[in-house]
Amino acid sequence: MHAQLKTVVGRLVGTALLPLQFALTLFHFRMGRAKAARARGDKGAISIELALAVIALVFIAGLVTVALVNLKDNVVKKVEQDPAYPQGGAAT
Repeated sequence: MHAQLKTVVGRLVGTALLPLQFALTLFHFRMGRAKAARARGDKGAISIELALAVIALVFIAGLVTVALVNLKDNVVKKVEQDPAYPQGGAAT
């Protein structure tokens, strides 16, 4: 039973992280194209690829920010529901 639960949790976490995996793959792809353009000496392509890589990094940062805000909201909700802390305890 423990092994099955571990497998299910692993798959759920993997599915939840798909947008982050996609963004990281996109970033590595763009950086590879930028390195290839630099090797060819094509300055216009380098600028475009680096701009697209920055957009991918901003997307990754946004995903991390959303995850942290959701985590904070969940923790605040649990603290407010805890009967050991009347009216939310020290969190309010």
